[in-house]
Amino acid sequence: MEELIKKIKCFNEERDWDQFHSPENLAKSISIEAGELLECFQWNNEYNLDDVKEELADVLNYCIQMAEKLGVDPKQIVLDKMEKTAKKYPVEKAKGVSTKYNKL
Repeated sequence: MEELIKKIKCFNEERDWDQFHSPENLAKSISIEAGELLECFQWNNEYNLDDVKEELADVLNYCIQMAEKLGVDPKQIVLDKMEKTAKKYPVEKAKGVSTKYNKL
């Protein structure tokens, strides 16, 4: 993960793009790219894997940049959220069902 973060930072520094990467702009970009990812599945369950990979990469890229901009560790915030979610969705109640936690 550290190597990927360094490559993203270097890519942006070479182009002097960090000036455009405020948390607000990154949040907008995440949403826009997530919409483009969703568009890959718009009309049916058939999709072009290459298109999906490109849009997913865009979403991940902007998410990593957002974490860096906010000074948080992407790995740690995901682990923290998983721990919190595990409490809301204990295996014995949530396994195999998609019911919201307050209705389990």
